[in-house]
Amino acid sequence: MRGNMGALLKQAQRVQENIKRLQVELAQLEVEGESSGGLAKVTMTCKHEVKGVKLDPSLLEEDIDMVEDLVFMAIKNCCEKIDETSKEKMAKATAGMPLPPGMMF
Repeated sequence: MRGNMGALLKQAQRVQENIKRLQVELAQLEVEGESSGGLAKVTMTCKHEVKGVKLDPSLLEEDIDMVEDLVFMAIKNCCEKIDETSKEKMAKATAGMPLPPGMMF
């Protein structure tokens, strides 16, 4: 019984170290979201830090409301990709060991 507890604690420690490394990696990893076939693009880190916004020049002739909607959709798309990427990487970092309910990284 004692050996199992020791092994479990070692595994938990490895998971904690993996999560710390992952947090550093995610802070630097950039993801791009877009809307309407790339008319509006947003680049963010996986920590939701905006790194850039690019708009197709043709949008400069459009209604401002449409441009705002396209930027909004690009941000939303980027956030969805960030969530997906973060979940995938977290699953690898925890090596199948589930996180307690309510625990986030």
